[in-house]
Amino acid sequence: MNITLLPGDGIGPEITAVTKALLQAVCSRHGLRLAMEEAPMGGAAVAACGEPLPEETLRRCRTADAVLLAAIGDPQYDRLPRWQRPESGLLALRAGLNLFANLRPVKVIPSLLGASSLKPEVVSGVDLLVVRELTGGIYFGQPKGRIGSGAEERAFNTMTYGAMEVDRIAAMAFRLASQRRHQLCSVDKANVLDVSQLWRERVERMASAYPGVTVEHMYVDNAAMQLIRQPRRFDVLLTGNLFGDILSDEAAMLSGSIGLLPSASLGDGGPGLFEPVHGSAPDIAGQDRANPLAMVLSAAMMLRLGLGQEDAATALETAVDQVLKAGFRTPDMMARGCVAVGCRAMGDHLLAALDAPVEDMDASGTSTGSSQAAP
Repeated sequence: MNITLLPGDGIGPEITAVTKALLQAVCSRHGLRLAMEEAPMGGAAVAACGEPLPEETLRRCRTADAVLLAAIGDPQYDRLPRWQRPESGLLALRAGLNLFANLRPVKVIPSLLGASSLKPEVVSGVDLLVVRELTGGIYFGQPKGRIGSGAEERAFNTMTYGAMEVDRIAAMAFRLASQRRHQLCSVDKANVLDVSQLWRERVERMASAYPGVTVEHMYVDNAAMQLIRQPRRFDVLLTGNLFGDILSDEAAMLSGSIGLLPSASLGDGGPGLFEPVHGSAPDIAGQDRANPLAMVLSAAMMLRLGLGQEDAATALETAVDQVLKAGFRTPDMMARGCVAVGCRAMGDHLLAALDAPVEDMDASGTSTGSSQAAP
């Protein structure tokens, strides 16, 4: 299995190093052969060759079995022309790999119930998946631009979807719902938007092919409210690009830390792109304070969805659960009674958890076993 690693910017190289070591370990334990090759992207690529997605990096991604991205973005490039900024490289990568579906799972880990800003009884048991259309909608619709000047200046964007675009993202959401709890909530604004009326019609038409899946349609404003009011009601949320961008970030905070959430971007048959939801956090780069767990869980999604290695994926997820249950926390998740660790130390504990369960800790945050002593 050939993996292209894109460490990117900020904390990216730090969390990439941890994840790379874990991937090597888990694949070795499961008898898998894995080849990983790093390539520049984002600000690192701008610094190296003047563009955020070099042609050679795109070529390596296209020929890989899967792509694992850490994070991109750096304020020092914000004044560059838009095409040259790190974020433009990500859009170009999605387009270059024909990735039209973004999957963001949100699962509240019992040992982190107290980390959420919502009451434990509200978020306990939350396990949902946002399926967001990634290459259409208002972000890519034409025409768009700015005209006029002064008090007469106007800016405009076009929200547009074709039937084919809706059908292919809906089909993926239905398939995923069939593998989960058989509930699909399609989010739109059909009471106002013509494009949402088409969206709802195409989803409703496809529902007949999946009789085992219960379909619910919900306006986006109500969906935003229900995600806070009763998030456990959701299994799979199907959304367009704009609504999915907003709702997936809202759903991300149910878990209490954006540093825990992975994502996958998939297309039709080519390599998928797997990346943590969080950004590059340049303010803490190089300080060993980064939380690597979202990237580790992104690697687990890569193993499962991109490479078909269910056992190896489960092993990584189990290691994360064990380490968190034992009370180890990076600064972004720190809570009373837990043990503060840095990025590298968190990686060490995860490696140990791959071999044996991490031991429980007492209320003071001290490990009950010498092998798990806090650094």
